[in-house]
Parts: sequence; structure tokens; C-alpha cells
Amino acid sequence: MKLLLIITFSILYSLASFSYGKSRQKLVWADEFNGDSLDYSKWGVEENAYGGGNNEQQIYRWDKKNLRVENGNLVIEAHKDNPNVAGTTRPYSSARIRSKHRGDWKYCRVDVRAKLPIGKGMWPAIWMLPTDEKYGGWASSGEIDIMELVGHEPSTYHGTLHYGGGWPKNQHAGKEFKLAKGTFADEFHIFSIFWEKGKIIWGIDGKPWQTQEKWHSEKGTFPAPFDQRFHLLINLAVGGRWPGNPDTKTKFPAKMLVDYVRVYQNEK
Repeated sequence: MKLLLIITFSILYSLASFSYGKSRQKLVWADEFNGDSLDYSKWGVEENAYGGGNNEQQIYRWDKKNLRVENGNLVIEAHKDNPNVAGTTRPYSSARIRSKHRGDWKYCRVDVRAKLPIGKGMWPAIWMLPTDEKYGGWASSGEIDIMELVGHEPSTYHGTLHYGGGWPKNQHAGKEFKLAKGTFADEFHIFSIFWEKGKIIWGIDGKPWQTQEKWHSEKGTFPAPFDQRFHLLINLAVGGRWPGNPDTKTKFPAKMLVDYVRVYQNEK
């Protein structure tokens, strides 16, 4: 009985903390994607064929075929079209955007309502990187993965922190969330983090499911590296070491839809 009371109190406390974060915070940055084009005052578009350091198989392009706003949604669309950029050819094209120097925050709540593509090789992600890299290159200055899905696990997404030292001394910690039924391609879900000093909580559809309070940095004291400003990235990768490459059952074009992005911070 005592154990049950402790567990119940812990759940209620987590719920209260997550709700409290939004009720006492104000909206400081948002994109509702209600126009007819991407708002470049809020987003920069990346074009590269680097493979993300993960042996990914896409080229990120600045092209309406891959990146556009329509019907109230941001659309990131992957195609199997053998694109070529600066002499590099890869099997797939896709898109990646970031808010760097347009939206940068330390300690905030982020809500992103999105519908995700599935199928082997699909790798949609909503994540954050340090704007200033005070503690050095990846992952010394940290990385916050709000949502990552690998398409062969269509009902599961991952929330992860990367920290420690520069590669190969980097470390990571995180968990996965699995839907009770259906997949993340069936309907929109709200993916969230509530980030405060020394604590990061992950939420899905307004409910917390993971809290992290332990990490470290080789070049700073706790809560480094997560004590600096970060910016948002949204992308759809294809293939790579984690999801594996698409197979004959993977459907193209594949769309990642984002209804809105909203960022809250404490009222001063």
C-alpha cells in the first residue's frame, strides 16, 4: 500500500510539474505554418550531402518538392530521385530546417504538433543543438532529441540527450515511448520537452513520460552543457546506421507534416 501511494504521488507530481511549466510560462516564439511559404525570419534551410555523420542516404535540398508550407502545415517530403549536389549523388532527397540565430533559448518548453512518416529507412527528427558551442564540438556542448522515430518501429519514438566529451568520448541517455495502439503516421501528436535548470522532461500530447536530471560535461560543471542557449531543427533523414536503408516496402514520396511549433519561457 505504501509503495502504491509513493508511485501515485510521484505520477501526480510529474503531471503537476509539466502542467505548471506551461501555465506559468508565456509564448515567446511560434510558427503556425498558416501562410503559403516558409517564414525565413524564423527558419534557415540547410542544403548538404554530408549524410549527417550517420551514413544517411539523403541530400537535403531547398526545393518546393522537398520543403513547403501548404494547408496549414509544414511539409518535409522525401523522394527517391537520385539528386546531385556539388558532384555528390545520393538515392534520396529531403529537407532540413533550423531556427539558429532566429530562435535560440535557454530553459523553455517546446511543443511541436506533427504527423510522421513510417517505413524502413524513415528517420524523422525534432531536436535541438547548441547555438554557441561554448563547451566545444559535438557532443561536448550537448544535443537534445525531442523526438526521433525509426520507421521500422512505427509506434515508438525516442527522447535522448547527448553530452560528455567530443566524439568518441560522447555519451547519451534516453528512453523510448510506445503508443498503446496505432502508429505515429495515423494522426498528429504533440511532442514536447520542458527544460529547466538541471531537469528536462519529455511529454507526449501533454503528458510527461520521461525525466532526466543526470548528465555531465568534460568542460563544465553541472548543469553544463544544458545551461546554454539551443535552437531547433526539424528534418526527415533517409537511411543510415540506425534506421537502416529503405526496402521495397518503403513508400515514396514520404511526408513529415508539422502543424505548429510553440516555445514558452518563464514570465519575468
